[in-house]
Amino acid sequence: MTSPPVLTADAQVARIFEWRRGFNAMHLIDLGIGLGLFRAIAATPDIDPKSLASQLGLHAPYVNVWCTTAYSFGLLEATGETAFRLAPYIDEILANTSHPRYLGGYVQLGTRFATDDYRNAFDAFRTGATSPFQGRSEEFARFVGQAIAGVNLMVARKILPGLAGIAGRLNAGGVLLEVGCGTGNLQLQIAKAFPTARCTGIDIDPTGIRVARQAVTQAGFADRITLIEGDVAGSVEPGSFDVVVMVEVLHEIGQGIRPQVIAGCARALRPGGWLVIVDETYPSTLAQAREPEFLFAVQTGLEELMWGNVIPTREEQEQLLRSAGFDGPIERSLLGAGFTLLATQRGERPHGVNRP
Repeated sequence: MTSPPVLTADAQVARIFEWRRGFNAMHLIDLGIGLGLFRAIAATPDIDPKSLASQLGLHAPYVNVWCTTAYSFGLLEATGETAFRLAPYIDEILANTSHPRYLGGYVQLGTRFATDDYRNAFDAFRTGATSPFQGRSEEFARFVGQAIAGVNLMVARKILPGLAGIAGRLNAGGVLLEVGCGTGNLQLQIAKAFPTARCTGIDIDPTGIRVARQAVTQAGFADRITLIEGDVAGSVEPGSFDVVVMVEVLHEIGQGIRPQVIAGCARALRPGGWLVIVDETYPSTLAQAREPEFLFAVQTGLEELMWGNVIPTREEQEQLLRSAGFDGPIERSLLGAGFTLLATQRGERPHGVNRP
């Protein structure tokens, strides 16, 4: 058995300096997005900082330092000593909000909101107080929607079409329910991916529903997308949906009401209908906390602690499904940098559900 490497004091110091560098990188990216620097460089490659500053009405010496630092971080490439262009893939990751790889919303959710949460954490750790997801500003709701936009696109274009039977149902005019629809991004993506399907989104957050209604109307999908402010347990007709989806929602539901919500999802499904969940899985053991597939979940568990969010373990996820009457196979796979895909079908009669 190979012994783990011995860490030196210098190595530990280097790790902390690297994490501090990461803090600065996040704020540099935030500045680049908010000031339009990434977009301007994408539109005008090989531009010098002085011209970039003039184009955007910014202070040239500051822009010069930003460009040099972004080059150091590998976000920009240089043309000689005086001009810069975006590094490979940075256009789609930080300059193009419609690209599925775009991560600007995720970065800004941290720089604009997580920083305030951490300032309030000192009191929260003493009192257990939380600042829930629901009821925050419209800006917060939009950044959350943008942060998971890439995941939503993957669900609509890859995950749902790839699950046996789902694409056939939706392409034949099937009906899909999204629990925790937020600002409606996934509803729009599914409506585009399945032109004959009908969609319903439900959320208890009035701010997100208000934004979603505006987006659906502007996109011209009001005839195919219905949005409901309420909870799944009491606001939808039993046995009326072919598919129920939850994307980055399960861990945001209070632990005490999770069984009720999952049972509501089961009731909403027709026999043979699918429940599809994309979420994070918290480590079940301390050893797992250092395994790569759990690192994102551990990070999210801390960042959203003050939101009142608790990420479930694998055992807790599966117990919720079994208790709701999903007694068939549970498909589980890892997506991207730490998301978990769970998919299972409703049987003929889940617990406590009268067959429609």
